[in-house]
This record gives sequence, C-alpha cells and structure tokens, in this order.
Amino acid sequence: MDKGVKAPFLGRMAYFCPVMSKPTLTPQENNFQAIISHAKEYGFVFPSSEIYDGLSAVYDYGPYGSELKKNIRDYWWHSMTQMHENIVGIDAAIFMHPTTWKASGHVDNFSDPMIDNKDSQKRYRVDHLIEAKADSLRAAGAGAEADALLAQMDQLLAAENFEALKNLLTEQKITCTVSGTSNWTDIRQFNLMFDTQLGSVAEDANTIYLRPETAQGIFVNFLNVQKTARMKVPFGIAQTGKAFRNEIVARQFIFRMREFEQMEMQFFVRPGTQMKWYEYWKEARLNWHTQLGMPAHKYRFHDHVKLAHYADAALDIEFEFPFGFKELEGIHSRTDFDLTRHQEFSKKKQQYFDNDIDEATGKPYGNYIPYVIETSIGLDRMFLAVLSNAYEEEKITKEDGSTDERVVLHIPAKIAPVKLAILPLVKKDGLPEIARELMDSCKGQFKCFYEEKDAIGKRYRRQDAIGTPFCVTIDHQTKEDQTVTIRYRDAMTQERVHISKVKEIVMGAIA
Repeated sequence: MDKGVKAPFLGRMAYFCPVMSKPTLTPQENNFQAIISHAKEYGFVFPSSEIYDGLSAVYDYGPYGSELKKNIRDYWWHSMTQMHENIVGIDAAIFMHPTTWKASGHVDNFSDPMIDNKDSQKRYRVDHLIEAKADSLRAAGAGAEADALLAQMDQLLAAENFEALKNLLTEQKITCTVSGTSNWTDIRQFNLMFDTQLGSVAEDANTIYLRPETAQGIFVNFLNVQKTARMKVPFGIAQTGKAFRNEIVARQFIFRMREFEQMEMQFFVRPGTQMKWYEYWKEARLNWHTQLGMPAHKYRFHDHVKLAHYADAALDIEFEFPFGFKELEGIHSRTDFDLTRHQEFSKKKQQYFDNDIDEATGKPYGNYIPYVIETSIGLDRMFLAVLSNAYEEEKITKEDGSTDERVVLHIPAKIAPVKLAILPLVKKDGLPEIARELMDSCKGQFKCFYEEKDAIGKRYRRQDAIGTPFCVTIDHQTKEDQTVTIRYRDAMTQERVHISKVKEIVMGAIA
C-alpha cells in the first residue's frame, strides 16, 4: 500500500481503543464484529496460533479464505500479465541485500510518529489518537469541528511538527484509555522494519530486513526483466508477495497487519509521459474493481495532501469498509527516484536505450532512466473489502407469510471459494452415483463441493454462508429424465435444467 519513505504516516484510519468497560457499538461496528465472527466460524480467517491465545495482528486463512484469497490474486494477475502484452511478472525473494533498503530510504526514514503514556507505558500512533477524538466529535454532532481537527493534524504531520502535535493532544484533552491520564512523552519516529541476522555464526552475521514492500524487488530486477523478456518502454513488471511491517498499533482485523500480502505493478515510462500514464492507470485500476462486481458507489479517489519526496503525483483508491472510507489501493507517480538511487548505490547503470525517434528533435531518445507509475493494492485489504461488501443478514418471507433469516455472502461468482455445490437429495437409490459423475465432470474446470449430510435446506444455508453461487440437487426425477434442480444463491430461485447444462451455466457466470 503506502510505501512513502519519509511519509509522515501510513494513511488515516478509524481508531478503536481498549477501554475498561464494554463500549456501546454503532450499527456499523456491530456489523463488522459479525463479519469477523462469520469469517472464523465458516473457515475464512482464524487468529494465528489460537491454541496459544493468538498473536496480535497476525491471522491465518482457512479453507474457504485461502481459496478466496487465491482467486483474488489470480484475478489480479490475469488482468495484469495476461490482458496486457507489455506487462510481465516476477517473484522476487523476501530477503534482499541490506543496501537495497539504504538506497530506497527505508533504513533512515520508514517510520511512524509514536507517543507513550508514562503512567500506563502504552504506546500509540499519534494520528490514531487524534482520529479517535475526531470520531467522538462527529458522534456528538460536531462534524465541522472534527473535519477541522483532522485537517490541522494533516498539516502538522506533513510538516513533521511534533511539538505542535503534542500540544494538540493537550488542547483536545486526549488521554490514555488505560491510565486515563495525559502524561505523554515527546513524540518520536518509530521504524517499522523487522530485522534479522543472516549467517550461521552470530559473530559473522549481517543484519538484513524482512521486506516492508515488494516494489524494490521489481526495481533491482529492472534490467534483468527488460533484457530477458525483450520489453520496450512503456512496459510493466507485476509481482505479488508477502511484506512485513512492525506496526505498533495494528488493528481492525486484517485491515492492518504485521504480515500481509501486496499485489503491485511498476510501469516504466518515458520521462515526460508520466502524467498521461498516471491518469490511465488511475481509471484502469478503478475499472478493475467495478468489473469484478464491486459497487462503484463504495469507491472514491483521495489525492495525497503531501507527496512523498520521490513522487510528483499520488492518490489512494478508497473503499467504504464498515469502519468508513479507507485506503485500498495506491497509485503513485514515483518519477525516476528508485532506479536512480539503485544506480547510485550499486554503481551499476540502470539506463534504458530508446531508439524511437523524438519528433521534436528528429533523433532517437537515446539513454535515460525511466520514470515509474506504481499501482499497489493490499491483497488482505481487498479480501476484507470483498467479504464486508458480500456479507448480508437477510430476512426471508415464506409462502405462508412467516419469516426466516439467512446469512449470505454475495461474493462475485468468478472469485467465490466454491463455484458449485452438488447435493444428492438422499444417500441411496443411485443418486450419489449420479452426483459423483457430475462432480467428476466439473471439478477440473472449477472448485466444487459435494455433500450428502442433513436436510437440503440446511445444506443450502451452509453454502449461502460461504458464498457458493450455485447449488445443484440430484433427486429421483434425475434418474428419469436427466434433469436437476439448480438454485441461484442471490435470488434463491430454482429451475430445472438438463444435467449436461450445469457446467455451461457455471462457466458462463465465472468467465
């Protein structure tokens, strides 16, 4: 996501602080808690090492979560490397030479402003404390005052005026939620990189870092990829992979974690054309989200208040999570900063020879260091966006006028963990055998699920809860005329179709 070296903070987000008594939750917060509970109960996301009471801000993806995550990743990868002839992929190592992070600026500048309460010894991110105050003002009906407070915070963070920020905490009477006091330390920067040792003997070991972003693996391989893939500017390099940040106050489920996965593409362009490509990728990336089936009204652009020192333009694509609009994807025009820095620190030229003719001079463009347009999306955040948008507690009116409820995940069919559930009505009379034949004919094309246990209504409800778009029931009529009942998740409508049509129906929905 944000990779702003020297950026004052990593993006605004709502602050949920621990309190001594149970808080009153808003409807949105209640909904978010329901989503978190649903994710665990139905095998999407588990707390990591839960049998040992878990590990803060670290999560494991369960059977259906891992499928959904893989499907999102594959959808992104396909859209980048298969649908664009001038974008190729790589898979760079997590460990990189430590000079990489010196060149990128992360060693010296990748930090967040933090403050400690002297009485409780609890550490906070300063922007989270102020955002919590703004939330309380807005809840009290003082929306204009909340907006003014956030604007003032943005200005002070951009100027790195930590003394004024501390004064702002005092003026707003912001206290520690544990001690209840405002006995604060001075604000200081806290580096977010994890370090470790490389080497079999401690005395000979070198300090290296778990990468805080995946982009640098692309930049250091720029010439390798350009030459071996025979790419011509403009072209892009895509990568997905794990990144690690030592977040002091990671929060909001999988929105901000210490171990997370990014999907990034660095697009190398001729200097002077970067704004054209910046606008192109801004629109192209928003279209990617809506073409997936996500609602357009839940997205918005947010231009950066202060640009990182390497950028000449930057914005976030924000999504409306249950806790408000937050950053989902970043689009950055990084100029030639990264390749220039790696050329400086490695002493190896990172130039590209462009033999296209410059119409202004009538001569080839020649050697230059390309500019870069970056698109960077958090896979875990996209997973949360899909899950929170899909979750619905739905009231159903039956034919007799009574009501029922179901919890359903309206996950777009093309990325749903399971595409088709195959359900024989009973475990006998040859119905399981027919169901197994259908399963065998479909499972090579898409993920299927087979189940015989429980009444058909209960089986439907379980499939609704994991987001399966189609259920097929094999009954006794199937033996007579080879027709089955196919049920559609969202509308709950059913129709009778020939068994040979099932695969075609599903393939049409996930194409």
